[in-house]
Amino acid sequence: MHKQCKMESPVDTLPVDKSKRNTLTTIAKGVALGTSILHAPYVFARNKLTLRVLGTHVTLQEPLRQRAMSDLGIDIKFEPKGSPGVLQRGLLAPESFDIYEQWSNSIRPLWRNGSIQPIETKRIAQWDEINSLCKTGKVTPSAKYGAGDAPFKIVNIQKDGTLGSEQTGQVSFLPYVHNVDSFGYNTNEIDKGIAYKTESWGWLLDRKYRGKVGIINDPTIGLFDLALAADASGMLKFADIGNITTNELDRLFDLLIDLKHQQHFGGFWNSVPESVDFMRTGRVNIESMFSPAVSSLNGQNVPVTFAAPKEGYRGWHGVMCLSSRSQGRRKDMAYEYMNWWLSGWPGAFIARQGYYISNPQRSSSYLEQSEWDYWYNGKPAGQPLKGPDGNISVQRGQVRSGGSYTDRFSNVAVWNTAMPTYDYTLQKWYEFISS
Repeated sequence: MHKQCKMESPVDTLPVDKSKRNTLTTIAKGVALGTSILHAPYVFARNKLTLRVLGTHVTLQEPLRQRAMSDLGIDIKFEPKGSPGVLQRGLLAPESFDIYEQWSNSIRPLWRNGSIQPIETKRIAQWDEINSLCKTGKVTPSAKYGAGDAPFKIVNIQKDGTLGSEQTGQVSFLPYVHNVDSFGYNTNEIDKGIAYKTESWGWLLDRKYRGKVGIINDPTIGLFDLALAADASGMLKFADIGNITTNELDRLFDLLIDLKHQQHFGGFWNSVPESVDFMRTGRVNIESMFSPAVSSLNGQNVPVTFAAPKEGYRGWHGVMCLSSRSQGRRKDMAYEYMNWWLSGWPGAFIARQGYYISNPQRSSSYLEQSEWDYWYNGKPAGQPLKGPDGNISVQRGQVRSGGSYTDRFSNVAVWNTAMPTYDYTLQKWYEFISS
């Protein structure tokens, strides 16, 4: 199965005549053959392929890598980066990875750039188990689709090569981890609000938190956090928050740059560990957050609540993509890894950090009933629950903010999206950060 690399023989580099070259080459081949017989495992190990996975710290965690290697019997290398760095690598160097893991807002740029190739759903063993969120756009008939690039709009590769909602047997990404995001706040510093009633995106721009507000440094995620905040506070209104116009962007960034000059923002974080440090050290009291950061802080006895904004969440769907350069055995390994993610144990692991998997029933048997009830059903925790790091992150009787899986995904205001104004957004975002 493994292709043997053609190694240049040392004799090929020497200036010898043809007869001597033939003799030396024969000797070299004989030595190589003898070595392969005496040390076959060593030679095989040297030529064993490694699956290269590029992504963020959210899913590229060491326990997942170790378990995948054990279950699959393959070598795997994780390369975690902050979101902007992952997308930049994905666009510029698809030959440097086999699997790309990030968020659905990266799909349009990656697909346009030719960085990823179609995934055949017939090669995904649990494809039929994947729930309706990525197939029809709703977890229940009454749920909101949410503005912007809801995953069902961009997962399927259409017959004309565009991305759309018609199912064709080819997808741009494997739907796997997903969640809804908002912001977290330290309840030692900010009074605890009421989910869906008083908690609001507008808090991020409230002047009483001046200097203690953290925002993710990502032009397609931080932008929506701030747009939702500007809209909720009444400072600006958008015709379609999932498709912000250049004129609206100009007005939004004029406002944000003015606030930055007033030192409203306490920092802009680039990775989940950095967001944890921001809150743990008191640099900020309220910030853009991902669920694993909240879980980690609670495990460190920092009382952070993950808000359920009355305006609705910013939704995201994890994407696992196949590099356009991945072929042969590397491609087979990539499919093995994608199938592994839907096999049950990985979904249970990431549930403990607050994330969902697209075929949750398969993971339920790997979770205690109290874990399933808390993370998926929105019920009070029947006992203290541990996060992926082994620390207690949920206390007995605690209820997950936002409630059940169905409640949360029925209240998505906007999805992470690469809008038609994407290039202009990048320009304005970096003007904002550097101002």
